[in-house]
Amino acid sequence: MASTATTAGWLRGRVKAVPSGDSLVIIGSAKTELPPEKTITLSSLMAPKLARRGGIDEPFAWESREFLRKLCIGKEVTFRVDYTVPSIGREFGSVFLGDKNVALTVVSEGWAKVRDQGPQKAEASPYLAELLRLEEQAKTQNYGRWAKTPGAAEASIRDLPPSAIGDPSNFDARSLLSANKGKPMEALVEQVRDGSTVRVYLLPSFQFVQVFMAGIQSPSMGRRPTALETPTPTEVVSDETNGEVESSSSLTTAQRLAASTAVATEVLPDPFAKEAKHFTEIRVLNRDVRIVLEGVDKFSNLIGSVYYPDGDVAKDLALELVENGLAKFVEWSASMMEEDAKRRLKNAELQAKKDRLRIWTNYVPPPSNSKAIRDDKFTGKVVEVVSGDCVVVADDSAPYGSPLAERRINLSSIRAPKIGNPRRDEKPAPYAREAKEYLRSRLIGKEVYVTMEYARKVGMTDGPAPPPSSGMADSRIMDFGSVFLQSPLKSEVDDVVPTTTSSSHPEGVNVAEMVVARGFGTVIRHRDFEERSNFYDALLAAESRAMQGRRGIHSAKEPPVMHFTDLMMLPAKKTKDFLHFLQRPQRQTAIVDYVLSGHRFKLLVPKVPCSFAFSFSGVRCPGRDEPYADEAIAFMRRKILQRDVEVEIETVDRTGTYLGSLWESKTNMAAVLLEAGLAKLHPFFSTEKTVDGHLLVQAEENARKQRIKVWENYVEGKEPDNGSASESTTKKEVLKVAVTEVLGGGKFYVQIAGDQRVSSIQQQLSGLSLKDKPSVGFNPKKGDIVLAQFSADSSWNRAMVVNAPRGGAIASPKDEFEVFYIDYGNQETVIYSKLRPQDPSVSSAPGLAQLCSLAYIKVPGLEEDFGQEAAEYFSDCTLRSSKELMAMVEGRDTTGGKVKGQGTGTVLLVTLVDVEAETSINASMLQEGLARLERKKKFDTKETQSALDNLEEHQQKARQGRLNIWQYGDIESDEEEVPTTRKGGRR
Repeated sequence: MASTATTAGWLRGRVKAVPSGDSLVIIGSAKTELPPEKTITLSSLMAPKLARRGGIDEPFAWESREFLRKLCIGKEVTFRVDYTVPSIGREFGSVFLGDKNVALTVVSEGWAKVRDQGPQKAEASPYLAELLRLEEQAKTQNYGRWAKTPGAAEASIRDLPPSAIGDPSNFDARSLLSANKGKPMEALVEQVRDGSTVRVYLLPSFQFVQVFMAGIQSPSMGRRPTALETPTPTEVVSDETNGEVESSSSLTTAQRLAASTAVATEVLPDPFAKEAKHFTEIRVLNRDVRIVLEGVDKFSNLIGSVYYPDGDVAKDLALELVENGLAKFVEWSASMMEEDAKRRLKNAELQAKKDRLRIWTNYVPPPSNSKAIRDDKFTGKVVEVVSGDCVVVADDSAPYGSPLAERRINLSSIRAPKIGNPRRDEKPAPYAREAKEYLRSRLIGKEVYVTMEYARKVGMTDGPAPPPSSGMADSRIMDFGSVFLQSPLKSEVDDVVPTTTSSSHPEGVNVAEMVVARGFGTVIRHRDFEERSNFYDALLAAESRAMQGRRGIHSAKEPPVMHFTDLMMLPAKKTKDFLHFLQRPQRQTAIVDYVLSGHRFKLLVPKVPCSFAFSFSGVRCPGRDEPYADEAIAFMRRKILQRDVEVEIETVDRTGTYLGSLWESKTNMAAVLLEAGLAKLHPFFSTEKTVDGHLLVQAEENARKQRIKVWENYVEGKEPDNGSASESTTKKEVLKVAVTEVLGGGKFYVQIAGDQRVSSIQQQLSGLSLKDKPSVGFNPKKGDIVLAQFSADSSWNRAMVVNAPRGGAIASPKDEFEVFYIDYGNQETVIYSKLRPQDPSVSSAPGLAQLCSLAYIKVPGLEEDFGQEAAEYFSDCTLRSSKELMAMVEGRDTTGGKVKGQGTGTVLLVTLVDVEAETSINASMLQEGLARLERKKKFDTKETQSALDNLEEHQQKARQGRLNIWQYGDIESDEEEVPTTRKGGRR
């Protein structure tokens, strides 16, 4: 009959270990890292003893221990100490599992006997009478150790190998590994040496081995001072006396192995070592696990993975230790594992470091030169493949011709072989050309989806980031992202594992994964906390497949060698020698390698193989700095750059450029350029000498009739000048602007309205944490670009140091610096504590504030009469108004040199127009009597003279009304006296 526990003196706990058939290790239920624990021997019981060093099991010893282990391990129990034996420091008690007395259950099944009390009548279990009754019952029913079946006792004794009884000398770890590598092996954990090392019985052979968990290392438990002081948690009381302990020679094999590692000098445990060991013990100690052997080290120690059951799921103990900050990733043993398992461990360690769990509590991440980019996604077409890991994409959302229309994207987390630079005599690395050609043939002109992921500051030689002391000119910002091909061919899909689609990006194939899977690139092994691709795991898996398949750079074969003859590097006279050779096939296939101008290109002919400069015969685009020159280049980049074309050579000019016709998809591209209004035919163009000459004439005529681009000022019947653009046909640059600062004297700063760089830089600055004080060693000097906190709204902005304290050293956080805000045009004095060094994640682009001056008029300076009124009026019309403003650039004044502060640098002379009122601010200033016209000069252009004539009427109104500067009548400036004409004379 089962006994029920009463409440007096009873404790609750969980069974952590079962050392033998009559003892339990119970831990408290307190929610602490290291709860208290007790070893309880069941009162008045004696179970058969397991084998000791050099010995054998007593009959039914293993079955007795297994019965109690399976009954109690990991379960909640209630227990009470019945009595203690002070001489050996052991406690004997009663344990209840639910409402069942464990001792009664063990005895009733015949797995332990009731200890004979002897004449001394020592302490006994309070349930002794019930135990004796159940023992007699088990004997009569032949249960457990009382079985009378012939040979049963002998059969219950395990046939143990030498390693299980203290003799590991003949154990062959390498043979065991070769026979079982990668296969799950059933095992029972007997001891936990530390969080990442266990000692197990391999079942059913009972080989006793020590297994180090692959890929991790927990903190060391230190060393005990001597072997003699080694505690014996599984000491067993003898049959003869109640509480008398056997000598140390009766230790189990596991205890002996532990004791043999003891040394005379005590080494204390590392921080969190006990927590790591406890973490492992409560999950696997005395439990059935599966061991997967991964390798053997040079000392023949087994390296493997340990999996334990948690419900219906098998959990990886090493991964859990790392996730909880109780072990660190170790590369040398992780290299024995599969890539997926290794990657999971590395990612888990990274997350534990970010969360600063346990052993990582005081972890300080190393400085990184990368910064995450968030919420920057767009679609577009690939315009250029720079190398195997860099492409240029035309952003669909950016206006055509805008500086931001084409974005250079470096593929995240991969590195392709370097393409080299012929100008620096750098040859392409093996497989560099193949990697570039692989992407070119698959991406050019294709629609892609791009998600930007991080930016990285690198040296100008594309090496590691320079030290903070180096100037901005020595580094640049590279943007990295993932590019997805939205309409891949079947061959591309076969190369990669399909990316799981989600709302975050449309369906497509990761281009970086394509490159790596074909063996044309490697995956970068990022440092901890360094930004990486959102699809990093897929890239590593693709690299693993490429290595296994020995593809590309992973192949043992010699890399292919291709020699191109670059005719552009030869003297112009030498190029004539190749003319007949290039004319031999009437048409030949080529690739447009580079767009030099709207009508001139660099072509590659793979079959020859050679490269040369090519120009459309008889067609000319606007030259450098002429209107539409940049638009013509952008137009041809989108149309033919890196496309397969057909070319027919007619002749070669004196500069060594070959002239002829070029077709893309059977379309004459010179005709397309002419019809777009971005080129003109040469005055002496002959339709007889040029293929499709009549098409070119017709295309030019169509553009001329529509008066588009270069023909916008065409006058019927007037022969245009086909040389440089004349004064009458010059197109003025018109900019939509927003005034950001007014200086006086008619000068002011503007930003280009809608410039995406403004919002991009603001977003980059808002993502920074600038609350900390300036770092030690931050010593801004005159001309340095820094981050400064603007006094008006406490916002952080890019700024240039205009003046710094004398001596250069920082004496106090109150030291004053004069700074110029390069994106807005403001200038003020701030203290040192309001400055921070330029962050690598913030764009290093030139300042976005452009200095302007009102054209054709003179405005009084702030120190002159009516200067303040003029500045106030101009501010009311611009800064304090929501009007839409357009600036027509009339000219440029470059005498200001480089930007060194407020009021310096190139000045745009503009007519500022109020779009809604259709009036110019220049005219309004004249009409209000707050400015006067410049004097006409002898050599003024007709356009300038016409503009001055138009403005004269506005000035006349102010003069007649005696407004402001005209209140005392006409004024003259000594500085603008008309110089006397110098008469010619004889010497």
